[in-house]
Amino acid sequence: EVQLQASGGGLVQAGGSLRLSCAASGFIFDDYSIAWYRQAPGKEREGILCISSREGITFYSDSVKGRFAIFSDSSKNTVYLQMTSLKPEDTAVYYCHIYWRERNWWGQGTQVTVSS
Repeated sequence: EVQLQASGGGLVQAGGSLRLSCAASGFIFDDYSIAWYRQAPGKEREGILCISSREGITFYSDSVKGRFAIFSDSSKNTVYLQMTSLKPEDTAVYYCHIYWRERNWWGQGTQVTVSS
């Protein structure tokens, strides 16, 4: 059973940076797709970025291009979301998601709040 532990959220001023981590247990980096999603208050959950073994990196949201990056460290079984030039509209709960061996797993979410 895969378990995901997201961390790294917090309160940051506009223009600042944060790095979110998603540590996965019960998972190995073979044929996989790992993505970050976010859900702002009153809005639907939206995909941000994905990294997969087959297609590399895919941006789901144009609003984060040039500001967010996704990368993985297989030695730590962890995927990261590096966020820079943060804006108040980036405020949301951020979730990591893994699709692996034809199953979906979600992390518990970590809150990111960007003050103006």
